Amino acid sequence: MEGCFRSKQGLCFLLFLCVTDVLCVSIHYSVPEEKKTGSLVANVLKDLKLGIGELSARRAQLVSKSSQQYFHLDAHSGALLINEKIDREALCDQSDLCLLQSEIVLQNPLDLYTIEVKVEDVNDNAPRFPQNDFQLDIPENVSPNTRFPLESAQDVDLGENSIQNYTLSPNEYFRLAIESKKDGRKSIGLVLEKPLDREKQPHLVLTLMALDGGIPQRTGIIQININILDINDNSPQFTQSEYEVRIKENSPRDTLVSKVEAKDLDFGSNAQISYFFHQVSEKILNLFHLNEMTGEITVKGEIDFEKQTSYDMSIKATDGGGLSGHCNVLVEIEDVNDNAPEVSVISLTDIIQEDSPLDTVVALFSITDLDSGDNGRTMCSVQMNLPFSLRSKNNYYQLVIQSSLDREKVPEYNVTITATDQGSPRLTSTRIIHVQISDVNDNTPVFEKPLFEMSLQENNIPGLLIGSVHAVDLDVKQNGKVTYSLLSRELGGSPAASYISINSETGNMYALRSLDYEQVKDFKVTVRATDGGTPPLSSDVVVQVVITDENDNAPFFLYPLQNSTSPCNELLPKMAEAGYLVSKVVAVDRDSGQNSWLSYELLKATDPGLFSIGAQNGEVKTRRPLTERDTSKQRLIIAVKDNGVPPQTSTATLNILLVDGFSDPYLKVVDVRQQEHEEEGTLTMYLVICLASVSSVFLLCIISFVVIKSCKKDPGGTFIAAPPHFPTSRPDIPENCTDSQSGSLSRNYQYDVCLTGGSLSSDFRFLRPLIPVFSVADPNIPVINKTPPDSQDLPDSLEDNESKEQVR
Repeated sequence: MEGCFRSKQGLCFLLFLCVTDVLCVSIHYSVPEEKKTGSLVANVLKDLKLGIGELSARRAQLVSKSSQQYFHLDAHSGALLINEKIDREALCDQSDLCLLQSEIVLQNPLDLYTIEVKVEDVNDNAPRFPQNDFQLDIPENVSPNTRFPLESAQDVDLGENSIQNYTLSPNEYFRLAIESKKDGRKSIGLVLEKPLDREKQPHLVLTLMALDGGIPQRTGIIQININILDINDNSPQFTQSEYEVRIKENSPRDTLVSKVEAKDLDFGSNAQISYFFHQVSEKILNLFHLNEMTGEITVKGEIDFEKQTSYDMSIKATDGGGLSGHCNVLVEIEDVNDNAPEVSVISLTDIIQEDSPLDTVVALFSITDLDSGDNGRTMCSVQMNLPFSLRSKNNYYQLVIQSSLDREKVPEYNVTITATDQGSPRLTSTRIIHVQISDVNDNTPVFEKPLFEMSLQENNIPGLLIGSVHAVDLDVKQNGKVTYSLLSRELGGSPAASYISINSETGNMYALRSLDYEQVKDFKVTVRATDGGTPPLSSDVVVQVVITDENDNAPFFLYPLQNSTSPCNELLPKMAEAGYLVSKVVAVDRDSGQNSWLSYELLKATDPGLFSIGAQNGEVKTRRPLTERDTSKQRLIIAVKDNGVPPQTSTATLNILLVDGFSDPYLKVVDVRQQEHEEEGTLTMYLVICLASVSSVFLLCIISFVVIKSCKKDPGGTFIAAPPHFPTSRPDIPENCTDSQSGSLSRNYQYDVCLTGGSLSSDFRFLRPLIPVFSVADPNIPVINKTPPDSQDLPDSLEDNESKEQVR
């Protein structure tokens, strides 16, 4: 019952191992040794329960557990073929069971099938005796039934093909005795049946034949030479009948394995003992050496635990009289960690895309170690800080992706696989797998700047290079090839493409037409950089183009109005002293900055020494008091010049009329109040004089008014007043025509220029509404009539200078 319970437990454990993620199935076949290469062993499709072509589709591979690949799997037909001729004796020596193990590895999903092929023995070896003949020295006093061991023949075949029987040639003294040992070997010897008599027959020659059970039967023959010796009644005896020793594999040459010792009670030459190997294989003779005199067994060849784990040898001790004793020596080989793990790559994908999903299999490999125990247990690892990890199944490992890949950061990896066993000291082997990361279009073009600023001189040549934009794409090849384009955008009612163009390859930007600063001071366009990937990625940047001013506009007079057909006249009282403000000249320049800084100059005058003009403010003043000799009509030609390179100049004409009777607050007049205090005593007299004067003046004015009205012939007067307001929409006046530092006035400034500099506060202030006002109008708008429009006109004495002279 207990045995049955243990059997059920073992069956359950085997079932548990097989019902895992990886299918574990063992398939057994058998094949005779010495079959030709290419011979069919079996077809695995039926045993694996797979369809035709499935092995190829799942990338089936046959992995041998031995160092040589004895079989080959045809993935298309499923045939398991012999890849190399098999010699069972060379492969498994005398082992009863000779198995060749392989594994069929299928992927997607990963399945493992164990293939065990039993190599069957054929009778290809005849029995062989270790020597060509046997030499036996037998004392003549040996009693009947004494047994004399012989070296048995060896047949490397197994079972029925090995030695089954021995036969001895007919003779009257000896018979053949055959005994079977526990290990299945046969021990033979000669048994004396009749006492020997050296005097009758000193020498015997017998023939021993070994026969196997194979078909056809093979035999081995050896001749036994028996010498009859004189009496030696004590044979050597070993101190131990069996020796057991342990040595490590790879022990150096001449290392002492063991020392056997035998004793003989005889004396003289009959007590001299020699040691010999008895009934040992040729392999033992190549690996071990026995000192005939001392009985020391030493290492002669290379001891390898992986080839054989123990050796059993028989030692014979022979004395000088020919008697022998025997013992057995069992040598156990201890394993040492002398084999490093071996990494075998089964499949490898050395180029993977950077957007590959996690758990993608990069490589499939296995780890094998020929050592046993802890020396054969292995561990596998890869470097830290890599986007790869290992998954293991039955000594098979998969290298998979464990974190996302980025080719722009790391374009390739050298993954070092390290396999380490558990021996002491530990042995390690490495295998480097080179993995390249292929590019996908996952990076947009990036401009060098968030905003590009470029400048362009006005009046430029069409096709002039303005500047360049540049974007970088971290991708490679077509994914990193950047082209440039302008986005649709309106600039002043026209598309951006009519102002500017861009080279799609280089990013160079060109002006398509000549630009005027006075019309367009700056503009912005949007440039798009697009890569060549699929799908394409793009990014935009704003390019601001600033138009720089050029001195291409001459100054323009606002007062006196430049190019006007009507003359500009100013009135100047003859009582004016030096420094009297006659008028203020106003000019503007459509340019900006330094090009709009204006300076005024008096080019020509009727009397150059009478007037001066302020270079910055344009104020026309008297340089000296007026005299009777000064001409009543003065003509000034005034030039205004900007500060550009080269400077531009404009001129205007100003007419000044010298008149009497106008008071001016800027003149130095006598303070009435002060005179009243000084002449307080003669107040009455002055009052009378004043009344008479007022009456006279009033009478004179009435007469003059009547005369002027009657004699008025010229409809346009000679007095011109500067316009109080200038229009804001003249086509010949730029929108931004002045600079805050130039002294010129902007287009929104209202000018109020009247008569002379002091006329606004003169005694004739009541006449101001009657003075005609003229504005600088659009050429298409008619000029305002120079004469007063109604009966509130200025008296003729003030309109016409000639009439004024008559009044005087």
